[in-house]
Amino acid sequence: MPQKSKIRVIKIVVDTNIIFNVLLNTNGLIGELLFNSEGVYEFYSCDYMRSEIEKHWAKLKRISKLTEQELDESRFQVFSKINFINEKLIPSKIWLTTQAIVEKIDIDDAAFVALSKYLKGGLWTGDKVLHSGLRSKKFKSVFNTTELNKHRELALSKKLNL
Repeated sequence: MPQKSKIRVIKIVVDTNIIFNVLLNTNGLIGELLFNSEGVYEFYSCDYMRSEIEKHWAKLKRISKLTEQELDESRFQVFSKINFINEKLIPSKIWLTTQAIVEKIDIDDAAFVALSKYLKGGLWTGDKVLHSGLRSKKFKSVFNTTELNKHRELALSKKLNL
């Protein structure tokens, strides 16, 4: 019988565009990652993200072609996989260093970057400008969906000792 090795669970902060995508298509790769990464990732987001979803609810409903009830159920399922953290818990020192990093990329993403620094985790984004901008600033803990999936596959293969 193969021996299972212990892997470290990584804290991943999920930004709004990832949540938009999974609400619009829970059966895609993003949904697969969010719903089937137990033991590899723990997902987090800012309280701010919930208000962003509310702000764009009518647009999400229109694009998804789901009923209010179906979209609400999807939101419930997605949110059940995410630990929400109030941004006010993040120390001001982290906010200051984060602002210096994101000010020329997109200041609206500061809360997600700050939370990932606070949790000593990674940031999962589908925003190509944010991803490349953070990488150019030597912020290495930013991942797109493909990178996160590759890491999960590698982690699971090590866990199963394949």
